Amino acid sequence: MARIEPDSILGHATPLQEGERLVAEFPADRQAYWRGHLILAVVLGVAAGLVLLWQGSAWPVMGPVGAVIAIGARAAFLASEALAEVWLLTDRRLLGPGGRAIPLARLHSARPFLGAVQITTTTGERHLIKYQADPAAAANRLTGSRR
Repeated sequence: MARIEPDSILGHATPLQEGERLVAEFPADRQAYWRGHLILAVVLGVAAGLVLLWQGSAWPVMGPVGAVIAIGARAAFLASEALAEVWLLTDRRLLGPGGRAIPLARLHSARPFLGAVQITTTTGERHLIKYQADPAAAANRLTGSRR
């Protein structure tokens, strides 16, 4: 299987500041990653099959087969990169991939969104902590860190 190496711009972790301590980590979960792609393949496969039926195709089963193959190939190719993403919660900031650093004072909300946690800052920026095993627990941990 192909492995994608992180690029030099987005592939680096944000360093901790002097005296800053790590409180929690939010790594991508392999099972959540594959479950999300399986759901996507089923939904898009059904949609593709229905479109082919509507068009009067003699082979409407090719829609779901094609969707499963395409989404499965994409998921396999991108797995090494997606599963390497780790968000870190410190006593001062939320640190994400690509050098993202969100001060806890700017954290407005964190809520579960499908298999991810959507972070909204007080300035309106939105970030996704993707492929979480328990998005509700991660969101609760993040909102509890503001206190």
